Amino acid sequence: MSEKLQRLWATKNKNDEWWSSFVTSPLAIAANFIVVDWKWLTPNRLTVLSFITAVASVVLIIIGGHVQFYVAAALIHVSHILDCMDGQMARYRGVTSRSGGFFDKITDQVQVFLWFGAIGYAAYVQTENILPVFLAFAGVAFYALRGYIKYVTIYIYMGDDKEYLEKATQEVSEIENKTKDTAGLGHGVLANLRWFAGEQRKLLSFDEGVFIFMLSVSLILNALTPMLWIFATSQMFYGLARSLQRGRQLHLNQVRQILTTTEK
Repeated sequence: MSEKLQRLWATKNKNDEWWSSFVTSPLAIAANFIVVDWKWLTPNRLTVLSFITAVASVVLIIIGGHVQFYVAAALIHVSHILDCMDGQMARYRGVTSRSGGFFDKITDQVQVFLWFGAIGYAAYVQTENILPVFLAFAGVAFYALRGYIKYVTIYIYMGDDKEYLEKATQEVSEIENKTKDTAGLGHGVLANLRWFAGEQRKLLSFDEGVFIFMLSVSLILNALTPMLWIFATSQMFYGLARSLQRGRQLHLNQVRQILTTTEK
């Protein structure tokens, strides 16, 4: 039993997002401990189940009402736990696949758009003000921009170096291999407390793991519009900041390349 738990813990992403790191991912490991050996339950089926659960929460948000909001908040967490479980199960069984990873990422993106779109609509119904809809739209647009910047950057670099993606992937893999677990099974209470405190800085990254927390709290407290302000503002900041950062890096690398060519 202990060996099985250790194997499952090893499947946990070492760079988990904020809320995933110490809530949904450990809960996913606990759930996988029970179901990971059920042959009929596959990682892809968990991905589908996660998406269906997310859609169910969206429907409840659109319907509106305190009870529906509470249930939707719970379903959002269940969806995210299932989302963590599929990758863990695939790594545990050694059946990771490109198609599985692709559909997992696609459904994650669609869920974020649906969740915040539903929140924007529900806030509009409550306030009869179009502003929450605009905030939701702006937030998901700049959130999408964060990912788009990454792929545009890769596309530009590969135009100059066809092996850029392979080199970048290898560098990331080497960094991940050097990253050691500093908490969890086999580590003391103080080590886990230090890890927990250090993980809190990830709150400011405003990524998907933070969204799960934000969405559920806003539904429970019925504070939809304030949450949308935080969402839109944070995504606008990171979208623009990443754009400037990547653009500056591309410019500096081009200058270095020109100088190197001139010196030769």
